[in-house]
Amino acid sequence: MDVRELYERGLKLRRKLFGDAAVEKRMAALGEFGEPLQNIINAYAYGDVWQRPGLPHKMKSLAILGMTAALNRPEEFRVHMNGALTNGCTPDEIREILLLVAVYCGIPAANEAHRIAYETINARKSA
Repeated sequence: MDVRELYERGLKLRRKLFGDAAVEKRMAALGEFGEPLQNIINAYAYGDVWQRPGLPHKMKSLAILGMTAALNRPEEFRVHMNGALTNGCTPDEIREILLLVAVYCGIPAANEAHRIAYETINARKSA
């Protein structure tokens, strides 16, 4: 598969997970300067790795929540919270991942992630 096909496949999945508006905002955030990075994200993260059949999207979402929480990347965590909910992750499953983060990676990272998760879950309920 060529890179253009990976890009298109990845962009389609990315829009499905996060919504058109969120993807457009992130892709445009750094203008022309950020375009090469967005190409890599679409083609390789979402067009290749996310498409691999070894794990369902739900499990991949839970893993990414754990990683972004552990790395204390709140903006990425927020984006992937929405994707995780879209992929069928439940609030209970997300909480369990964040409790693991607290024990293995630190309470400050898990505390921030809990706050974002709580806000995101409540916002989705209200919408």
